[in-house]
Amino acid sequence: MSKAVLALEDGMVFEGRAVGASGEATGELVFNTSMMGYQEILTDPSYTGQVITMTYPLIGNYGVNEEDVESRKPFCRGFVMRECCFEPSNYRATQNLPDYLKDNNIVAIDGVDTRKITKHLRELGSMKCVISTEDLDHDSLVAKAKASADMAGSDFVKEVTVDEPYEWNPDFDGKYNVVAMDYGVKYNILRLLEKVGCKVTVVPATTTFEEIQQYNPDGVFLSNGPGDPAALDYLYPTIQGLVENDTPLFGICLGHQVMAHALGGTTYKLKFGHRGGNQPVMDKATGKVEISAQNHGFAVDSKSLSDDIVDVSHHNLNDDSVEGLAHKTKPVFGVQYHPESSPGPHDSVYLFERFTDMMDEAKA
Repeated sequence: MSKAVLALEDGMVFEGRAVGASGEATGELVFNTSMMGYQEILTDPSYTGQVITMTYPLIGNYGVNEEDVESRKPFCRGFVMRECCFEPSNYRATQNLPDYLKDNNIVAIDGVDTRKITKHLRELGSMKCVISTEDLDHDSLVAKAKASADMAGSDFVKEVTVDEPYEWNPDFDGKYNVVAMDYGVKYNILRLLEKVGCKVTVVPATTTFEEIQQYNPDGVFLSNGPGDPAALDYLYPTIQGLVENDTPLFGICLGHQVMAHALGGTTYKLKFGHRGGNQPVMDKATGKVEISAQNHGFAVDSKSLSDDIVDVSHHNLNDDSVEGLAHKTKPVFGVQYHPESSPGPHDSVYLFERFTDMMDEAKA
């Protein structure tokens, strides 16, 4: 096996073996604590611009199949593992993970101390990095990591969104006509919207309020996605128009964050973010605690929200960050976490029915 090197902007360097595509990739180094679901994680567009470290030590043991993807391709920049499995054992597998990474041009490294990497990021925060199978000089790679683009201020939505509108399932005749704004939407969100009776039309992120109105939607969904929500000010006017029009709105992750901006709030960058399938979230209205799947590096600043307009509906029990918001007078709500799971627990799937209940009330 050929050699690969992972270098962080602060000078820490790890040597391992190349288990993906040849080449070099820069990005923000983050970690995910999920024990399974690596294929869904790889194909989550929210990871655009990032290099993912998996904290679970053995990755790839059940291979890759065509059914568990969450978007049209992997969008992350790189992948870091303690040990990558070359010989999967699962009846659903159609390919091993290293070949999948090569086919999709994802630079990957294994044989490195992912526990040390994770502890380092928890102490110092997410940081820029580079993985290379070509340039193996430590000083050179550290300099490249330092010179790479920051996640703060980055707009990756235009990179991942669709070019043209499309119907998720043209043959499905749903009770609700829903427009989904594609900021980097995951397929399982669309599956669960359909499961609760929504006929979904997916539209580009830059679709205007006037263009959305032509679909005569019962509700609009704001999807997850990558990058800094503060860099997406071109999205806010569309959301503001929908709010003023009393259109039922449901946002997840980035959709929740841009909704907060449209309502006058702000966001900030977390030290190392929340990525995994075990984040405890409390619903303030009921006191119920949900174990949630999460993937985000930014959060809504609760102090920036007007108490006259917005309620903070959910908060994180680990760090008390905002995990949900609801408009006080409009049919509008969003959550920071991922109720569609894939991978992760299913505690929060009820939120899709909350969206349909909201649309029913708006029709009444």
